[in-house]
Amino acid sequence: MIQELNERSREIFRIIVETYVQTGEPVGSRTLSRLGTLDLSPASIRNVMADLVDAGLLYSPHVSAGRLPTQAGMQLFVDGLLEVGNLTESERADIKARCAVEGKNLEEVLTDATTMLSGLSNCAGLVMAPKSDSPVKQIEFVRLGVNKALVIIVTADGLVENRTIEIPPGLSVSALQEASNYMNARLMGRTLSEVKREIASELTNHQAQLDALTQKVVESGIASWGGKETLIVRGHSNLLQDVHALEELEKIKQLFDTLEAGRERIKLLELAEGGDGVRIFIGSENNLFSLSGTSMIISPYQNSRNQVVGVVGVIGPTRLNYARIIPMVDYTAKVIGRLLD
Repeated sequence: MIQELNERSREIFRIIVETYVQTGEPVGSRTLSRLGTLDLSPASIRNVMADLVDAGLLYSPHVSAGRLPTQAGMQLFVDGLLEVGNLTESERADIKARCAVEGKNLEEVLTDATTMLSGLSNCAGLVMAPKSDSPVKQIEFVRLGVNKALVIIVTADGLVENRTIEIPPGLSVSALQEASNYMNARLMGRTLSEVKREIASELTNHQAQLDALTQKVVESGIASWGGKETLIVRGHSNLLQDVHALEELEKIKQLFDTLEAGRERIKLLELAEGGDGVRIFIGSENNLFSLSGTSMIISPYQNSRNQVVGVVGVIGPTRLNYARIIPMVDYTAKVIGRLLD
């Protein structure tokens, strides 16, 4: 499609889209002529704009208004005319610092990454990590206080998960060690879900040779492990800044209800796995966002075995600053992937 436009039409179309992304307002021929970048009269510009309307790339929201890019127009711009920028060294350093892992478990790191993306893009940020099917390498229980202990789970991928659990009063250090030994003896190359099923069965059938207090620690430990994909969304309010109609507000609410309920989490992962690097979905290009009038920029991140294990991205209006956000999402995905190593 982009090849079918002559140089004049491509330039006018590019300026219209870039102006719309900056202002969010319809762009008229007089506005374009005043920019001084086009050596054309308003009448000539109007003729080109009329051709772009006929091509389905622009439309007029009102009779006397300027023109806005259609969904097809935005997609054409992103695919063929967008010049993606590069992050500065300070921006890269900022992203790495905000995703630092020191003193945090994986969920806390992902939460910080989501909040960071939301703040830098002024949109809603999202990060999804699927449940781990990697074999467990080691589990340890570490006392934190009188009635709390830390469960440390290390997978074969090198992923470390920390969970705080309640422990019975009066539990000895040797009982915590016994709980660690009991669980580690059953790990050997098995996934968390497999270990959970076996231990739960032993405890239910009273086959485990554990005293009552130690058994409570083991039960608390296996109950603390997540079994579902973790989806973290931050910056919901950023999507409401450009909402003017009640109908649009309801669509945005429906979007977040869908995300929070988890019905579309697997689809998010499938969308990211469907291509290399950053993927861009505008409006109804995917059914998750067709009702909300929003766009999504996502990128998968991989573990040390080059397996896609999660998704990081941004949700925003169709007039996203794609040139700035695309490299931001791409670099964040790479940083998170390296952290998993």
